[in-house]
Amino acid sequence: MSVIEITIIILIGAYFAGLLGSLTGLGGGFIIIPLFTLVLHIDIHYAIGASLISVIATSSGAAAAYVKEGITNMRLGMFLEIATTSGAMLGAILAIYTPTHYIAILFGLILISSAILSVRKKKQHILQHKSYLAEKLKLNGSYPTADGPVEYGVTNVAGGFGTMLFAGVISGLLGIGSGALKVVAMDNIMRIPFKVSTTTSNFMIGVTAAASAVVYLQRGYIDPALSMPVVVGVLFGALTGSKILVNSNSSKWIRVMFAVVITFIAVQMIYNGVTHKI
Repeated sequence: MSVIEITIIILIGAYFAGLLGSLTGLGGGFIIIPLFTLVLHIDIHYAIGASLISVIATSSGAAAAYVKEGITNMRLGMFLEIATTSGAMLGAILAIYTPTHYIAILFGLILISSAILSVRKKKQHILQHKSYLAEKLKLNGSYPTADGPVEYGVTNVAGGFGTMLFAGVISGLLGIGSGALKVVAMDNIMRIPFKVSTTTSNFMIGVTAAASAVVYLQRGYIDPALSMPVVVGVLFGALTGSKILVNSNSSKWIRVMFAVVITFIAVQMIYNGVTHKI
């Protein structure tokens, strides 16, 4: 393929990555990496480098809209970033010395686990059982709906913080911004409404990815020729996704889309990792 053809493919793929990443809180890396490795046959380390740049772009494009609408829990996001940035630096260093097919298999397993957890039926998260630590740190919040503000409580703060540390390691190792684990941690462990966990994840993933990207940049794995079309496509996709989510009254269809898309991609990544095609 010519340079122009590759650029167009990356732009289109990056747009949908930004769109879905914005809606699900994943950051777009879960599409960028398979696109680069499975379709364009680019080394996974360069794919991760471009993915981290796409995650930063997704966060920049979507987070502003969500914060403006009052959905994002900024205080919670900044608190959890202490854990994710620390883990991201460690994960990025580990990725340099980890065989690529192992990274592909781990990538697929993480996505399948996230898909299963995201579609589990859960009770509506309401402000009933207040966490002492959440009260002290002022992490509880509310988000606007058509029927007025809905309050929610944050539980199991310590468990969520520990999971975020692991999410940071996965972010640096796989280049996905660890959005999948962040959404699952906030939604299932800390019992935050899915809409809030998705938007707060978008707010957080850019900082986590930036911490990892420093290591990849130093190693020469961030190629401007690959990263530039990724940034442009992802940014426009993220802005489109943020408008859709803000105007959506239900997150059920987002959960289903989230599960279907990443399960398909996960199977492909695991297969190619096991067969050493990556």
